[in-house]
Amino acid sequence: MNGLDSAQLRTLAAVVAEGSFDAAARLLHVTPSAVSQRIKALEETVGQVLVRRARPCVATDAGRPLLRLAGQLALLEREALADARGPLGGGGRIRVAVVVNADSLATWFPAALARLPQRAGLSFDLRQDDQDHTAELLRDGSVTAAVTAQREAVQGCRVLRLGSMRYRTLATPEFAAAHFAGGLTAAALASAPLVVFDRKDRVQHRFIRTVAGRPLDPPVHYVPSIPAFSEMIRLGLGWSMVPEQIAQADLAAGHCVDLAPGRHLDVPLYWQHWRLESDVLNALTAAVRAVAAETLR
Repeated sequence: MNGLDSAQLRTLAAVVAEGSFDAAARLLHVTPSAVSQRIKALEETVGQVLVRRARPCVATDAGRPLLRLAGQLALLEREALADARGPLGGGGRIRVAVVVNADSLATWFPAALARLPQRAGLSFDLRQDDQDHTAELLRDGSVTAAVTAQREAVQGCRVLRLGSMRYRTLATPEFAAAHFAGGLTAAALASAPLVVFDRKDRVQHRFIRTVAGRPLDPPVHYVPSIPAFSEMIRLGLGWSMVPEQIAQADLAAGHCVDLAPGRHLDVPLYWQHWRLESDVLNALTAAVRAVAAETLR
């Protein structure tokens, strides 16, 4: 079998990242025919279909390991070129793709990026997904690292425990009086409107199951924006579980009350990243661990 061609691997990555052969061609400054020929040649080398021709194009199970390899090679290549040319040599930008859950992205994670040594040409491609689903993008090779709730290492990755994000149970005083005058009973939890980030967000339902002893199906507002999510609670449209870093201001100002003083939900978070010897990746990992140690439980 022939060895893998780096240009073909870059083309595979471009097709999946851009979602189509035409968009990949524009990114790579080649014709769509050239993109098609490279993908076909790579598939012939491997003996498997690597790209599902859909809208958008996605990697097949056979294509995912090669997509991950393409990302690893690209990172190492850009890093080596930047080091070889020196600070004034214009080695090109080093882009690192990371997927982070929304609550971490809205609280502690940006501080980790700011903690990195300032390096010219370093940029980040941050993706957002629920902490129970972020590892999927590691599996398909779309990202280099992830803040995730999954403690089992994705194949080809290292996993490190970061700590736990603590969630408090918030509502306005008026909402609490109207819906929870008798406490967090199963009947109240089943009927009180609930604010949820999106359909992947199960933190609130996990808390409800813990308190009620069984799953319940309350009316739900889906609000996929952290500022709007918090505003919905402040306006009395529902109750929800809120990261304590965000909850503290509303509790201190009296805008909200804790529906369950002394009770909370801790969600363990992990840092998973490619098993790769990269100065950039090592520095990012050190910064993430340091800030997590200061902010998470």
